[in-house]
Amino acid sequence: MRHGRGVKLADAGGAQPAEELALPAAAQPQVEIWTDGACKGNPGPGGWGALLRAGVHEKELFGGEPATTNNRMELTAVIEALASLKRRCRVVVHTDSQYVKLGVTEWLPMWIRRGWKTAGNKAVKNADLWRRLAQLAGEHDVDWRWVKGHAGVPGNERADALANRGAAAASGR
Repeated sequence: MRHGRGVKLADAGGAQPAEELALPAAAQPQVEIWTDGACKGNPGPGGWGALLRAGVHEKELFGGEPATTNNRMELTAVIEALASLKRRCRVVVHTDSQYVKLGVTEWLPMWIRRGWKTAGNKAVKNADLWRRLAQLAGEHDVDWRWVKGHAGVPGNERADALANRGAAAASGR
């Protein structure tokens, strides 16, 4: 699996290695994804949002949970966005979450090697979501980019608004 700057991960869930599934890069659609998570209290009701853009086409996704954490919503936003792709793509994921960015590009390979344990030999938090994210990311060629939140980046602002819609729906508002 390829993550970030060419980091290869060991098999995270029994899926075929990404190299065996690869299409020529020119044959793969290019998709830009902006994701965000929101939580009203942490833990509390939370939401996730994603904006997907392929050429002139856009798709908005959002949802929420009545009792969750911000980190779970940040991960869920990326998972739901990648899961919505129908075929292998070249993807640029824009996230304002250092937890997601560092997790997928730096920590995830080590967690997998250690059997889903941290450097301190503790169970990885949100391992269920990290496993799913590793699987989905392996199905695409993903470039992970961090963006500053609430800084006027249009895609990020839209993802933030979608995440807040999801959180509002989850809290019954």
